[in-house]
Order: sequence, then structure tokens, then C-alpha cells
Amino acid sequence: MKINLIHTILCTAVLMAIVLASICLAEIVPDAAGMPHPSYDGLQIGGDGAARLQHVGILGFAFQCLLLIQIILLCILGVPDRNRTYELAAYMGASLAFMLFVAWKMYFGHQSFLATHETDYFWGFPVATAWQTYGTWLSAIPLVLIYSIGFTKFIYSEKDEETFDALLAERIENNG
Repeated sequence: MKINLIHTILCTAVLMAIVLASICLAEIVPDAAGMPHPSYDGLQIGGDGAARLQHVGILGFAFQCLLLIQIILLCILGVPDRNRTYELAAYMGASLAFMLFVAWKMYFGHQSFLATHETDYFWGFPVATAWQTYGTWLSAIPLVLIYSIGFTKFIYSEKDEETFDALLAERIENNG
């Protein structure tokens, strides 16, 4: 797999910085951080969700997607060059697709609620919240499985262990 990984990571980081700058420079919505609750001191209420996300919602979604891409790229960076195969790329691509799908369901599920003021419920939560609550951690499981099951294939092979043991033995022999 011949890609310039460092440049891809850099470009992703630059895009993330541009998105963050755009969020910082976006038009400020009144009461975007909430308003005091009329009945309970110290409690904040959110106000109009659609208005709060009007200028920054899609930027937040873009940042989340870029962050997920960056996570995958950094995971690939942790794999030795010789083990960055098309098989690994397929696993990482599938993992990324699942993570992006969850992000999509969260964001656009919430946008649907804001537009219709109606939602279904899944395991006790509104659907968008359920995707966030259950989907976020669930979407990390493929990366854990790739690392755990593919450890000796992608991360630290038996040949790597033999090479390390030989270096260790040489070090002990020279210092002994």
C-alpha cells in the first residue's frame, strides 16, 4: 500500500484546523450556551436546537468525520510499513465506514428531530441519542478486533519477536 501517510495525516489535521477556525468565526447565536431555567436556579435550558446548530452544525459533523478519519490514519501509522497491506486497508476502511455511518445516523437523526419534533425510541433513548450512546462505543470495537486478532499479522509478528530476542541476546552477550 503505497500512500504518503504522513502527508495524508497532515492534510487531515489542516482540514480539522480550518473547520475549527470556521466554527470559531461562525455567527454567534443568542443563548447558544443555554439560558437560566425559569424555575430552578443553577439549571440551564437549551433553547432552540435548530437555531444553535444553524451556523455550526454541519461544521461539527465535518469535524467529527475528519477526526474519525484521523484516528484510522494514526492507527495505520502504528503498523510497520511492511505490514500495511491491502487486507489491512480493507479492514480499516470497513471500520471507518462503520464509524462514519454511526456519525451520520447521530447527526442527521438529530436534524430530523429538529425538523419534525418527532422521534422514535430505541432502548430507552431517542434514536439519535441511542446512536450516540450505543453506536459510538460499538463502532470502536472493529478497531479493537483488528488490533487483537491481527496483532501477530500486522503489529508484532513472530519474525519481529525473533529479531528482538536476537538483539536482546546480543546486548546481554556484549555487556556480560
